[in-house]
Amino acid sequence: MADTRILGIETSCDETAAAIVERREDGTGVILADVVLSQLEDHAAYGGVVPEIAARAHAEALDRLIEEALRRSGTKLEDVDAIAATSGPGLIGGLIVGLLTGKAIAMATGKPLYAVNHLEGHALTARLTDGLAFPYLLLLVSGGHTQLILFNGGGDYERWGTTIDDALGEAFDKTAKLLGLPYPGGPAVERAAKTGDARRFAFPRPMVGEARLDFSFSGLKTAVRQAAEKTAPVTDQDIADICASFQHAVSRTLKDRIGRGFAKFRERFPDAAGPALVVAGGVAANRTVRATLQALCDTNRFRFVAPPMALCTDNAAMIAWAGLERMAQGLPPDDLTVAPRSRWPLDAEAAALIGSGKRGAKA
Repeated sequence: MADTRILGIETSCDETAAAIVERREDGTGVILADVVLSQLEDHAAYGGVVPEIAARAHAEALDRLIEEALRRSGTKLEDVDAIAATSGPGLIGGLIVGLLTGKAIAMATGKPLYAVNHLEGHALTARLTDGLAFPYLLLLVSGGHTQLILFNGGGDYERWGTTIDDALGEAFDKTAKLLGLPYPGGPAVERAAKTGDARRFAFPRPMVGEARLDFSFSGLKTAVRQAAEKTAPVTDQDIADICASFQHAVSRTLKDRIGRGFAKFRERFPDAAGPALVVAGGVAANRTVRATLQALCDTNRFRFVAPPMALCTDNAAMIAWAGLERMAQGLPPDDLTVAPRSRWPLDAEAAALIGSGKRGAKA
């Protein structure tokens, strides 16, 4: 397959992004331009993402970001081979903005359109950055998702575990809000925890010891609230200790859940050489979480793969690469009638979980 170049568009939550990525004839990839505009300041006053504000911001910025990505990559629009746009899961308003823009460009240029699953973009990033071969495990930890997924190959995914309530990033954000820390909560909790005593509060470690590989963080968040209320009025040191204890409970929970996932992987692929755990999503930037997973991988002889920080959070390079992977497999592009989907599980066969609502587990 000759060198192929794609324009990627990402608008699923609160980052507007456009990228140009090239897949070379030997299968390697190179990011020619990756432009991301964060909306953190737009949402900070509300303590979380406001969908209507996010969609409006995407609509105002996306055209400019696409032009900037083309300029930085030295590419003309007519020279790209295809368009890839996030089609789900995510906030429906933002998805509409990005997907409609992708459709308009595809229609105007006659280029094929690939409607990409945002989760697949995260999952395939390690193949762009590290040339990782299948099969491997993906731990996706973000504000909207906590999932452990087996990747057998392009389009062949098995969800081994998911959250039955709060996603891990959501638990970080809610913990920060309870303690009066700024948004986004993940970095704020991590900063506070640096001077804290992780042994002061014995917070619960939900699901630890269970054979199933699912996650639950709602009870941990409740325990944080109860500790803060019992300690009130909280001092800066109290907050630091609560944050450190919270992170410790999260790390122990992940160690148990992922450790059991490693055992299942070994049973499934006893002859696999160099098995790998890929970690993606905003929470993957947390140093305590990364250190725990790195040590767990070392103990179990798994390769620990975490893309660069800029590619762990939402970006358009991963969307472009997912489109390139589909092209390399010879999969057909999407029809221009394709619709955005607020929920779009990678593993459509996975059963909904008790506690995850009528629409099924967060995906």
